Amino acid sequence: MKLRALMTTDTAGGVWTFAMEMASALSRSGSHVDLAAMGDPLTPEQRAEAGEIPRLRVHEGRYRPEWLEDSWLSMDQAGEWLLDLERRVVPDVVHLNGYVHGALPWRAPVVVTGHSCVLSWWTAVHGSAPPQEWNRYAEEMSRGLRAAHVVAAPSRAMGDSLTHHYAGRLPLRVIPHGRSIAPPPVVPKRHRILTVGRLWDPAKNIAAVDRVAARVSWPIVVAGETRHPDGSTTRLKNARALGHLGPAALSRAYAGAAVFALPALYEPFGFSPLEAALSGCALVLGDIPSLREIWGEAACYVPPRDDQALTQTLRWLIDDRQARRDYARRAKERAKAYTPERMAAGYMDAYRAALAEPSEVLGAQA
Repeated sequence: MKLRALMTTDTAGGVWTFAMEMASALSRSGSHVDLAAMGDPLTPEQRAEAGEIPRLRVHEGRYRPEWLEDSWLSMDQAGEWLLDLERRVVPDVVHLNGYVHGALPWRAPVVVTGHSCVLSWWTAVHGSAPPQEWNRYAEEMSRGLRAAHVVAAPSRAMGDSLTHHYAGRLPLRVIPHGRSIAPPPVVPKRHRILTVGRLWDPAKNIAAVDRVAARVSWPIVVAGETRHPDGSTTRLKNARALGHLGPAALSRAYAGAAVFALPALYEPFGFSPLEAALSGCALVLGDIPSLREIWGEAACYVPPRDDQALTQTLRWLIDDRQARRDYARRAKERAKAYTPERMAAGYMDAYRAALAEPSEVLGAQA
């Protein structure tokens, strides 16, 4: 089936990666994508990446993401912009990579992908319910989810979080993300441990990696954005911050690292472990349901808040060359299942279901 999709995306993090993989896979099958990019302006690298995908048009809107506090005026303005885009491009389906705009009066059926959310993030990071200032966020999220024809999540764990925190019963499908990367550079694996993620996001738990960096014999390097959206900057004490790396530099970093460590407190799927696995790294991950679900027996797991367990696991892999190779092999084999083609096929099925569903049944305003 060939169609035209209007898809939204944040310009930061894994949602952008997802949108590029989806647009590329849909384009290969003959479909067209109009991508509504919201947030910071596209970087030159992002413009180049999008420009390489046939049948993709990018529309930029400078609107705040819904997961930032006090973004409601911007959300309303973004909603008007999105509805105008729909009138102009006349898509067969609207694919939202956010939640709030699911409740807009769309003409086309709506598919929502739940990448992450504030309530489940807060619970995982702080061990408690979010403060009352997030009540409106929860209400708006619930309205958007209930209005969708299909809701997709990259893991069962994330889908369970959405039903628990917001909407109860949802037309939910679990569609794992897929990732394709260029063949990694042929370089020898160095005695180096790599972490990739936003340093300012406590869910990534990079602070734990920084703390144990002084306790292991191999250097630990961290690639990722250090600047928080609020303007503050996160600094490391023991590990070495590489900053934000472009695709070529990041590919070299993955290729040259023997071990990839991400003892995350919260990670609904995780593109960085997948990229590391495809690049031949052994994985050390936080022992949380979503990462267990995605990686099974192909990774080493540590309790995210247990620095001693993280230290011991890293020391074991440093000392045991055969174990490193074995876990790297397992991870790479597991990673091969998470392809963009498989992901796109799952979403094409979701689009068909949305197109077949009477709008007054699942698309009604909550």
